[in-house]
Amino acid sequence: MYVVGTAGHVDHGKSTLVKTLTGIDPDRWEEEQRREMTIDLGFAWLTLPGGQIVSVIDVPGHERFIKNMLAGVGGIDAALLIVAADESVMPQTEEHLAILDLLEVSHGVVVLTKADLVDADWLALVQDDVRTRLSGTALADAPIVAVSARSGRGIAELLTTLEHVLRLTPSRSMATGMPRLPIDRSFTIGGFGAVVTGTLIDGPLSIGDEIEVLPQGLRARVRGLQTHQQRAERALPGSRVAVNLAGVSHHDLARGDVLALPGRIQPTELIDVRLRMANGVAAISQNDRLELFVGACEVPCRVTLLDCEALGPGQSGWVQIRLEQPIAVLRGDRYILRQPSPSQTIGGGRIVNPHPARHRRFRPEVIAALEALARGTPADLIAQILADGVPHQRAELTRSSGLSPALLDEGLSELALQNKLITLGEWCINQDGYTALYAKIDQALASYHRRYPLRTGMPREELRSRLKLSAEALDALLAAGIVVTQGALVRATDYTPAPTAAQLREMRLLLDGCTRTPYSPPVPELDLELLAFMIEQGQLVRVAADLVFLPEVYQEMVAWVRQQINQEGSVTVAQFRDRFSTSRKYALTVLEHLDERKITRRVGDARISY
Repeated sequence: MYVVGTAGHVDHGKSTLVKTLTGIDPDRWEEEQRREMTIDLGFAWLTLPGGQIVSVIDVPGHERFIKNMLAGVGGIDAALLIVAADESVMPQTEEHLAILDLLEVSHGVVVLTKADLVDADWLALVQDDVRTRLSGTALADAPIVAVSARSGRGIAELLTTLEHVLRLTPSRSMATGMPRLPIDRSFTIGGFGAVVTGTLIDGPLSIGDEIEVLPQGLRARVRGLQTHQQRAERALPGSRVAVNLAGVSHHDLARGDVLALPGRIQPTELIDVRLRMANGVAAISQNDRLELFVGACEVPCRVTLLDCEALGPGQSGWVQIRLEQPIAVLRGDRYILRQPSPSQTIGGGRIVNPHPARHRRFRPEVIAALEALARGTPADLIAQILADGVPHQRAELTRSSGLSPALLDEGLSELALQNKLITLGEWCINQDGYTALYAKIDQALASYHRRYPLRTGMPREELRSRLKLSAEALDALLAAGIVVTQGALVRATDYTPAPTAAQLREMRLLLDGCTRTPYSPPVPELDLELLAFMIEQGQLVRVAADLVFLPEVYQEMVAWVRQQINQEGSVTVAQFRDRFSTSRKYALTVLEHLDERKITRRVGDARISY
């Protein structure tokens, strides 16, 4: 499927030609028909001599409506550059040609309309003028066909020529399996609800698909599909599509939004691009405010010139674009930059990185990375994303790279073969990052163990905070077995808590005291770290801050309380005191401890089962 877009100066006969070729009037608004001037995008389709159906987008030619033109031309495969034979190349012809060139639209036909109004010599001069203007542009080799929409002259030749050009035009790929529909119209139909239209790219869309409206993140479902006013179960990339959506209002949708499968695209407010300036335009400087056009979207922005102080006409440079609102784009998307005042198209190119870090200017390493990305393979692209040295989930790599699952696997496999990648389940990290994180973990644990030699390990949350990782990323790292995990604690593989000889003597004295008076043990006077170690090791059971028991004594008391409640229905402090020949203070402390553990529950002066 192909989409062909018109381009050219106002009143050069674009809409008339489309109507002649398709039988459809692309001027759908009453004002357009009354003024005989296209204001907004128009849509039609035609059948080529070989039977192939082609979508057609008709764009306005007046300079005041250039933004509407840009909303339609971004998704075309080939162009019909319209030049009136009686006027030749005019200002908007030049700007539209510059836009097609910046968008790298290299397939198309130049159509000299109104050929019946000039003689053969004049027509030859116009052809020469047009060929000269095309020199050095993406359409330099485009065929030129003279037609008259009113008499029918040249129309058959135009259709044959267009069919030949489209045979040489690469078809839309379905390889990514990540359908996107930049919305250029949104409206409602009674009884059906929200309907949007656009040119489908990157993958097929089917009835019943769950989709996400970006950048808002709204969820909806594809209720119906139409292509060229024919219902379809499945729409293919490269076709003009109308999508009936369930679960969302058309008031929440606007030109520039994007339909995509949920979770596949992450909106961004920062993009890295290679900017090629058009000829004959004003230079731009650091932090200039411009307007970005990509897909059907228009958003104000500011530019950071990464490798120069200014960019002049015909020059190219690396630029980071800071957007005033988020947009949904992928690597490789074509874009245009315009200056708002005085209004003019100043440049364009392709997006190199849709999710970059904020760069500082004039950094050789930044420029080198961008150049690698620009010419990069899937492995290069993934390597650049993983260059931050932290774990990334596969789903995140898919969103950030714009690669299909198949291409992602291809890139990951190549990096693994080059020993540049470590895979941790659904997480990936580059080899250098893994080595650096391992060293940080080793250093953090060694420091912790030196500071707290009696503790079983370092709390996982403390380690996560030091490494500045998400809990999930840390879990993926720890699952690789580089350390020992014990519940919520982490320790080095070669670490074992070890008291000193002096501490061992202190421990023995306390244990001996607890053995001599098991139910009225001495108040522990150990260092808190040493006492905590004994409790962690199971040598003592803490009942209160100043009361500990031997484990077997504690279990004996708990068992007796349970037995007493089972036999008598309750137990009192006095009964506990008498049974174990202890003080009331100790008896009360033990029973309050059992209340806290929900073994017993106090009712009046007695305890019953919880």
